[in-house]
Amino acid sequence: MATASPLPTPLAHLSRPVAEWVESVRALTEPAEVYWCEGTDAEREALTARLVRDGELTRLDPETYPGCHLYRSSPSDVARVEHLTYICTRSQEDAGPNNNWMDPEAAHGKMRELFRGCMRGRTLYVIPYCMGPVSSPLARCGVEITDSAYVAINMLIMTHAGRPALERIAHEGCFVRGLHSTGELDPNRRFIMHFPEELSIESYGSGYGGNALLGKKCHALRIASWQAREEGWLAEHMLIVGLQNPRGETHYIAAAFPSACGKTNLAMLIPPNSMPGWKVFTVGDDIAWLHPGRDGRLWAINPEAGYFGVVPGTNRETNRNAFDMIRRDTLFTNVALTADNQPWWEGLPSGVPRIDWRGRPYDAASGPAAHPNSRFTVSARRNPSYSPHTDDPRGVPISAIVFGGRRREVAPLVYEARDWAHGVLVGASVASETTAAAVGQVGVVRRDPMAMQPFCGYNFADYWRHWLKVGAGLANPPRLFHVNWFRRDPQGKFLWPGFGENLRVLAWMLERCAGKAQAIDRGIGLLPRPEDLNTAGLDVEPEALSALLSVDTELWRREVTETRAYLSQYGERLPREMLSELERTASGLG
Repeated sequence: MATASPLPTPLAHLSRPVAEWVESVRALTEPAEVYWCEGTDAEREALTARLVRDGELTRLDPETYPGCHLYRSSPSDVARVEHLTYICTRSQEDAGPNNNWMDPEAAHGKMRELFRGCMRGRTLYVIPYCMGPVSSPLARCGVEITDSAYVAINMLIMTHAGRPALERIAHEGCFVRGLHSTGELDPNRRFIMHFPEELSIESYGSGYGGNALLGKKCHALRIASWQAREEGWLAEHMLIVGLQNPRGETHYIAAAFPSACGKTNLAMLIPPNSMPGWKVFTVGDDIAWLHPGRDGRLWAINPEAGYFGVVPGTNRETNRNAFDMIRRDTLFTNVALTADNQPWWEGLPSGVPRIDWRGRPYDAASGPAAHPNSRFTVSARRNPSYSPHTDDPRGVPISAIVFGGRRREVAPLVYEARDWAHGVLVGASVASETTAAAVGQVGVVRRDPMAMQPFCGYNFADYWRHWLKVGAGLANPPRLFHVNWFRRDPQGKFLWPGFGENLRVLAWMLERCAGKAQAIDRGIGLLPRPEDLNTAGLDVEPEALSALLSVDTELWRREVTETRAYLSQYGERLPREMLSELERTASGLG
């Protein structure tokens, strides 16, 4: 590794703005050495081997999990910290009530003192990266500086990192600056600051993915959503999946779900045996950048090159593609270990945990063996359902956009928005039970518009206005839908089997997009009748299917009241169309 200097490696000469910024950070943080990442497989292997030697990574059983390793984070650093995440705009109104705000000057001052000398005795890693295919005009670039080799390895998997990205930065002259240090891993000295007007991010005191992998939520959503508004596109917390019907026609959908609401399972869906001829292709599992095309449609790219997924619950029955994908060349975080050094997590049908996620002998009385938010990081190319169109610089055309959340009641299995403006309201009204992906109480229902509550980089009122503007400019916009796979009966039993059977609902959506399927207006939107869904071979009682497609008027009147109260906090900035659509829904309920 190279020692610190104003131009530390041959890569530095490719972009003087990047080199000058790196030098300014080096002077502030005072690392022992500076290392510029080239982005090669050999480099990642060398970094991994170094962490194994240092005891930070554990090599897993090479026979059953070749090329796989385990990383344990600090027990106080296991999830996103939304209460310590800030949007730092000159005007607090621009950040909106959906974000924590701090004055940029005050935020820079606070972070400068935290970063001062924080890398003494450590290596400063420079990671040039591209979000999306390097050759795509829809992609955007950034540079992350970090003192964590674990973060560097993750970024090399999750992005198109290294020399090609730096060469594009040199050509374009624009990049997002991301500065990160694990610091002391002290929760009281932990902050994630975003400066969208400056296209920069500063993160201190955490090594967890969503707080430390700055290309992911920080850049690809919070900063990119600001860029998207300025440039006329959408940066969204959405999967992208291709569905090929038995006629050989392939359509792509984008879908927004809060964490742990079936997003990865839907992205890697396997058609049930009762639906022969269907094929599913994964373009992306978490983030979509959607651009208006010359043909009047929305075109989407997945800005990521890998998956950073939740492990618990993953097995051959729930998500065979994901389970097979992570059997090799995968970096696991905070899972348990068996006696023969295999990873273990809740949801596996076999194996016995011996060491828990903290590295202690497993004791069931002390809680789960694997942390509920334990993760896997793996190249998207490992996915058996990987779509070659993931690398298409044009992206893929989107036929439908789907919103969804985890609701025990209220929301039916599926309904379609009346039009684009109503669809924006549907997306803005998304509510879901909270999960272990964020610090806080689990199981509480909260509003999570477009699944972007933790990730929108500016005022939601302006964000919804931007959605309305983008839709108004599309000659052939996608249809918008809402789904709820988690509806339960009074005894708490799930009414819908989920997983591969969700394809039945998606098939109805695509038929609606083609103008072939029927639906009935139930006030909240357009719902299929039971006979409109393909139920061949489906193990669901008629009474359950009827309940899944029912609309409880009283519950929905309460939902309208709660939605109105939620929207009111955005005051005069709230687009009038939102309230007009809400009143249409209220009128439709009678």
